[in-house]
Amino acid sequence: GRLEAVTQQMGYHPQYLDSFLKTQHYLMHMDGPLPFDCRHYIAIMAAARHQCRYLVNLHVLQFLRAGGDPQWLRGLEFIPPKLRNLNEINKILAHRPWLITKEHIEKLLKISEWSWSLAELVHAVVLLAHCHALASFVFGCGCEQDEGLGGRGSLKPLSLGNQCFCEATAGNSYSQELLRINRKRSLDSCMELDSLRERMQRIHVETEGREEMRLLQQDREEGEEQGAEMGVQGGSSYGTPGWLSPLADTDGVVTGATNLACYMQDPDFGYQDFARRDEDQTQVFRVQDYSWEDHGFSLVNRLYSDIGHLLDEKFRMVDGLQSSAMAKRQGCEPSVFKRGIWNYIHCMFGIRYDDYDYAEVNQLLERMLKVYIKTVTCYPEKTNSEMFDRFWKQFKHSEKVHVNLLILEARMQAELLYALQAITQYMI
Repeated sequence: GRLEAVTQQMGYHPQYLDSFLKTQHYLMHMDGPLPFDCRHYIAIMAAARHQCRYLVNLHVLQFLRAGGDPQWLRGLEFIPPKLRNLNEINKILAHRPWLITKEHIEKLLKISEWSWSLAELVHAVVLLAHCHALASFVFGCGCEQDEGLGGRGSLKPLSLGNQCFCEATAGNSYSQELLRINRKRSLDSCMELDSLRERMQRIHVETEGREEMRLLQQDREEGEEQGAEMGVQGGSSYGTPGWLSPLADTDGVVTGATNLACYMQDPDFGYQDFARRDEDQTQVFRVQDYSWEDHGFSLVNRLYSDIGHLLDEKFRMVDGLQSSAMAKRQGCEPSVFKRGIWNYIHCMFGIRYDDYDYAEVNQLLERMLKVYIKTVTCYPEKTNSEMFDRFWKQFKHSEKVHVNLLILEARMQAELLYALQAITQYMI
C-alpha cells in the first residue's frame, strides 16, 4: 500500500491521476523490451540518486515479487555488468542532464556481450526520467515523510472541498476504478508479505550456511591459528547482513532500506547551476532545434511502442489542468502562469524557448515560490514538509499539488529531451 500516499496527493486532480497510473502501469507491468525485475531495479537505482526511501522500498518489494535475485539488493557490485553500466547515465540524467552526449549512448550500445539494444535503452531512459521526476513529487508533497498507512507530514485527507473546482466532476468512473484496483493490490501485497518474509529468511539461512562452510574450509586449509583469527572476523559478520535490511528486521516486520549508498556510485555528484557551467560544457538547449512534439515523441514511440502516446497524454493533461485561482492571485491568465513555471524549470536545466520573455518569470513567481520550485526540481532530497506548508499559505492544498505536478512533468520532459537528442545524434 505504499503507493497510496502518492495516489492520495494526485487524487486532487483525478484526470491527471488516470493518465499517470496508465503510464506507470505500462512502464512497469506491460510488454516492453526490459524484463520486469530489471525495470524495478532500474527504478531503485533512479530513486537512490535522490535518497528517496519511499520509492526504493516500494520497488524493492516489487522487484522481489517479479522474481528478482535477492543478491542484487546487496548493491551495484552484485548486479550484471550490463545493468551496472547504466549507472553513469542515471547519475547524469538525475543531476546534470545537459552533460549527456552521443558518446554515452554509444558506450552502452557497443560493449561486447553486455551491450544494450536501442529499444532497451529507450525503455531504461524513460524509466530513469520517470523515477527521478516522481522522486521530486514525493519529496515536494511530503510523501517521503509518510509513516505507515496513516501518514503524516503534508498528507491531508482527500475531500471535495480541497479540490480545484474544475476537477470536482462526477462520473469519473475510470479514476474510481483505478483507485479500487490499487487498493485491492495493496491488500494482495499484504497477504503476500508473509510468504515473501519466509522466502527471504530461507535465503538468508541458506546464505549463512554456505558462508559458514566456506569459512570452516578456509580455517582447515590455513591452520588452526589463522582459522581462529578468521573465526573472530567472521563472527562479527553473522546475524542479519546489511543488504537484508530493506526486507526484514529482528521482529520479522518489513521495514525500509537503511543504506541507499549501495545503489549508487559517486554520491557527491549533484546538481550545479547551469548558468555557472564551464565554458567548454554543453551550450544552451534550444527547443526550436529539438522538441518533444517534433522529435522526441516520434523517436520514443518508434523504439518503445505506445509509450510516446502515454507520455504525450500526460504532458498535455498537466498543461490542461485549470489553475484559475492560482493565476488570479498572481494577476495573470492561467496559461501564462503555468508557462512561467514550466519555462523556469526548463531554464534551470539549460533549455530555452526563443519566443519567451524570461523577464516574466520574476514578475510571475515570487521569491519563496522560486526557491521551493528549484529545491524540489534540482535537489528534492533537501525538501522538507515544512517547505510545502510554508510556501503560498493562502493557496489550497490542491493548488500546491498542481505546482508539484508541473515540476514532475517539466523535469521529466527535460531529462527525456537531452537523452533522446543524444540517441538521435548517435543514430545519425
